Amino acid sequence: MSEPILMKGNEAIAEAAIRAGCKYFFGYPITPQNEIPEYMSRKLPEAGGVFIQAESEVSSINMVYGAAGAGARVMTSSSSPGISLMMEGISYIAGAELPCVIVNISRGGPGLGGIQPSQADYFQATKGGGHGDYKLIVYGPSSVQEACDLMIKAFHVADKYRNPVMILGDGMIGQMMEPVVFRDEPGDAAIPEKPWATTGNEGRQSNLITSIYLDPEVLDAHNWNLYRKYKAIEENEVMYESYHEDDSEWFLVAYGTVARICISVMEKMRKEGFKVGLIRPITLWPFPKVAFDEVAGRAKAFLCVEMSTGQMVEDVRLAVGGKAPVHFYGRTGGAVPLHSNIEKRMRDVIAGRTPVVTDYLDTTTKEVEGDETSVPAS
Repeated sequence: MSEPILMKGNEAIAEAAIRAGCKYFFGYPITPQNEIPEYMSRKLPEAGGVFIQAESEVSSINMVYGAAGAGARVMTSSSSPGISLMMEGISYIAGAELPCVIVNISRGGPGLGGIQPSQADYFQATKGGGHGDYKLIVYGPSSVQEACDLMIKAFHVADKYRNPVMILGDGMIGQMMEPVVFRDEPGDAAIPEKPWATTGNEGRQSNLITSIYLDPEVLDAHNWNLYRKYKAIEENEVMYESYHEDDSEWFLVAYGTVARICISVMEKMRKEGFKVGLIRPITLWPFPKVAFDEVAGRAKAFLCVEMSTGQMVEDVRLAVGGKAPVHFYGRTGGAVPLHSNIEKRMRDVIAGRTPVVTDYLDTTTKEVEGDETSVPAS
């Protein structure tokens, strides 16, 4: 185990990938994830790997497809619009059952949006931004250390299930600096045998990697095989953290960097006597429904906090199953929810005040201290 090292999130993610045995990186620059390919371009060749800056995100994801098909540990990284361009290739990779890791250090949108942090790619990541019945395993780290740990785990899980894995971070995770400790990793020795890979067929039957099945019965059988794999992932790979689940009556729900803000809100309100807890999904898919099964029957309400217009709310409501109301508070476009505003919204929930989001926000002015930036008045 290394001594703690102060590193920027993007560079720490890249270093973790190299330590996990990643040997190939294909990508294209876009803010705010550019330090990942920059770091890889310097360090990956030193580790015996190959870095290629492709001519586009479309090219890079198809290079990932090729390297994964040859059995290599391979990754790419991008930010929101770049991930959109990769979606056809991601669907192909999932359909061909190939392991790889994709990092999205997401930014504000839609469209080109802005370069500030956002969580508005949740639907794209968890519901399938590409076509067909496929799933990505999706991790939502809340610290640089956790991003490193999940990065290493992602390569192992991708190989285990022959499935693409996404690390869904945001601009804060990518750009902040925190101390990280790199655990000792076995590296290449941990990479399993891949008898399915296209590495030549001397002495064995030829391998074919494809996602095209023109016979509808064959494609039907393939999709149900994928479905069974996804059910196994749901049973075995769920990760979450819960705080004060034993006695809480109201629950904050948040993932990623927003969860860190919510922890401080929870702690402050508990000191004042409010029985507030927190559920933090770590796997965004599979979504940790079990965390809500344990508390939904006695919880008075849930407040989902996101840097979006409420994309995770749908999964929270499905997990709660109508047993308690689910409220929402969020900021978009790169604006980060403030501690004071989350607390204010939680106090409204506890008091039974449930205005819609656009009523809760100040829709006409930008307040000078401590409150929301305005959204345009309708």
